[in-house]
Amino acid sequence: MEIRSGLLADAPAVAALHTESWRTSYAGIMPAEYLDGPLYEERLAIWQFRLTTPTPGAALFTAQEESELLGFVYLTPNPDGRILLDNLHVHPTAKRRGLGTRLLRHAQHWTHTEHPGHTLYLEVLEANTPAVAFYERHGGKRTDSRTAHFDQGFDLIELEYTWPQAPNS
Repeated sequence: MEIRSGLLADAPAVAALHTESWRTSYAGIMPAEYLDGPLYEERLAIWQFRLTTPTPGAALFTAQEESELLGFVYLTPNPDGRILLDNLHVHPTAKRRGLGTRLLRHAQHWTHTEHPGHTLYLEVLEANTPAVAFYERHGGKRTDSRTAHFDQGFDLIELEYTWPQAPNS
């Protein structure tokens, strides 16, 4: 298993995995008409934009095995000084193999190295109970709860989890 920096050429595979992950993880949480719609095209546009016009200090890391994308993590600094772990996705068939843990640890190490002293945090949908349990098992502390407003016309409760200092790994 190799974790490496993401490239523009990875955008289609990242968008496909992002789409599959949302369709699997958010079934019954997000409206079916949204998940069944042009989600891939939406995700592809986002990843192409992020990789052609990168936010200063942001990073995409992909986890691959024999050139197959099995997971990715995307981090971006916020104006408030914290680092947002904006995406962490593992292919549904690759879950329960420790890949999510490796990606989270990689994100923590990157934050500690590239942004020492900065807080790492993420937002997760409250109804995504497997992800909530994963972050809690890995030391995330719930620091906020709010309503997320989606441009597609629906609202969901999201939770914020924080890791005040990333471990030195």
